[in-house]
Amino acid sequence: MVGKLSKEGFSTAEIGLQLRDSHGIPSVKLATGKAVAAMVRDAGLAPDLPEDLSNLMRKAVRLGEHLESNRKDVHNRRALQLTESKILRLVRYYKRSSVLPDDWKYTLANAKLLVG
Repeated sequence: MVGKLSKEGFSTAEIGLQLRDSHGIPSVKLATGKAVAAMVRDAGLAPDLPEDLSNLMRKAVRLGEHLESNRKDVHNRRALQLTESKILRLVRYYKRSSVLPDDWKYTLANAKLLVG
């Protein structure tokens, strides 16, 4: 089921929700002994970017697009700074754990290309 849902384009979080709501499996990890992400990775269906990093990059892209049309929105400018800080910390972690290559760089323009 996990492989089938992953091939359909569901993220790991969506797969867990689908299994919980449709099939009555409260926890995939308790039922199978493995997390959904590990099962997707073992099947060779894992995306290039980790899910948490791509979600943060999507948020940064949305905030950047908002700030292009609303230049004086200081609250969302601060939110973009905080989001980019989280992204940079995650990138540093993923480089250390060899999930991302050492020459991988984050920029808002690249994020628009990768996730948008």
